[in-house]
Amino acid sequence: MKKKKNGIVFRIFSILLSLFLIAFIAFLIFQIIKMNVLPTTLLIPVSICIGLVALIFIILLNFFTNHWYSKFLISLVVLALVVITGIGNFYVYKTTHMISNVTSNEGKVKNVVSIISLNSSNIHEITDLKASNTVGTLKSIDTYGTKKSISDLCKELEVESKSDLPFKFETMNSVQEAVNSLYNEEVDAIILNETYRTNVKEIETFADFDSETNVIFQTTYYTESKNEALAVSDITTEPFNILISGNDTYGDVGELSRSDVNMVVTVNPLTSTVLLTSVPRDTYMATYCDATETCVNGAMDKITHTGIYGLNTTQRTIENFLDIEINYTFRANFSSVIDIVDALGGIDVYVEEGMAVSTFYADHTLEGVVEGWNHLDGQRALAFARERHAYLDGDNQRVRNQQQVLKAIFDKATSTEILSKYASLLDALSKAFETNLTTSEITDLIKFQIQAMPEWKFESYQITGYGDMLNCAALGSEASVTVPYEESIRIAQEKIDAVLEGKSSETVEDTLNATESEGALSSEEINAQVQADLYAYGYGYYDYNTYVPEQ
Repeated sequence: MKKKKNGIVFRIFSILLSLFLIAFIAFLIFQIIKMNVLPTTLLIPVSICIGLVALIFIILLNFFTNHWYSKFLISLVVLALVVITGIGNFYVYKTTHMISNVTSNEGKVKNVVSIISLNSSNIHEITDLKASNTVGTLKSIDTYGTKKSISDLCKELEVESKSDLPFKFETMNSVQEAVNSLYNEEVDAIILNETYRTNVKEIETFADFDSETNVIFQTTYYTESKNEALAVSDITTEPFNILISGNDTYGDVGELSRSDVNMVVTVNPLTSTVLLTSVPRDTYMATYCDATETCVNGAMDKITHTGIYGLNTTQRTIENFLDIEINYTFRANFSSVIDIVDALGGIDVYVEEGMAVSTFYADHTLEGVVEGWNHLDGQRALAFARERHAYLDGDNQRVRNQQQVLKAIFDKATSTEILSKYASLLDALSKAFETNLTTSEITDLIKFQIQAMPEWKFESYQITGYGDMLNCAALGSEASVTVPYEESIRIAQEKIDAVLEGKSSETVEDTLNATESEGALSSEEINAQVQADLYAYGYGYYDYNTYVPEQ
């Protein structure tokens, strides 16, 4: 009787276990088909194999388990299959969720505008501003943000309009003038978009701006993001350009900020070639944007400042600068680098002889890098990618570091080591960046990688130029800039065209970096080009021989 009862219990157990396995496998196959990352040549045999293995063990469990040891072993195997398919379902779901997150272009950009006072003043709250106080505003920079701040301020103080506020306003022509007026106590507070904070801190006098001031009122609002892709018909067979824009902020990727990393990634799937063309942050060029954005079309500025108007402005400006079409965009920030590198378990970068750094100026609390191979965690990888003051070649070396970090991330993410860190990487990626690539385009690329297993060849180039102090539209004042050599722009254009046409970018001669015997430009030729550039920008004579760039 007891034996019969045990048999009934086992039969119920085996039926339930079988149903769980069938449900998990059916859902797993459904998710894999829906995600569409496996090519058909793999999808069908993989699905059949999974189904057959499950069917065999279900039959064994229910009809061929006559002894206790066979019941135990088969039950253990089926239970293991249930657990494995359950974990598989979890990871497939997380992958689908991650891709959905990064491609769900919500079209919203976060803007933060602050009213700022000095810590040393008696203005510590917005209600401390009285009739005798003055608030500085920018005359023609970020006028919408200023109006929004004043509107919210009226609601906070329960007055109808700006004229009813209990203090005066004074307009300033530039960000630097506004901050100077605050420090000189000519005004008691200033209204400033938070995207300009980093610019302010780069001025030596205001290096401690964060600790010397406090925010007494803040407005947060969201604007529509215009970031439509110029999609190719088949991303696995047609070449395309992606703009990588790296914001100099932590936290929310969607927050407006300077674009400190600007890299055009040209991909040709047919030749397995990837060209990284970097435009250093201080590169001086004409700014271009749509009518609804706040930049002044044609105004000269550093490329990094285009980020404060939005990713669309950065894209349009670089398209005009390099005379190319950008198909897709990819935006990340400081937190993105830290999270992704840490999720990968760190990355390895090689430091050439003479390029060791004992301490990063970008973050003096971190250990630097030594000659040879270095294993970097997220914080050190970010500091390495940001470092410029430690190098004689400054921003040019920083660009090379950025390219090296990107390559190291790609190598680690496509290695077998990723299997043990897959879940943490998915968590990091889901909030690390935004792109206007569609879900289907990303899954097509994954499918292409699995099926074709291409050996990608990475090539790189960076825009070069000479230093100067010129007026920047976003600041309304002069700042240190890099005026690009026209020859360098031409080389970049031809290298991008070469990769798009199925050739290597190395077929284009780099006349700026070549030796004289290889056809390099002479100092007289570069000097003549400098003069032409400066006259084109409306500036006077510049003697190249008094300032010889590293190149």
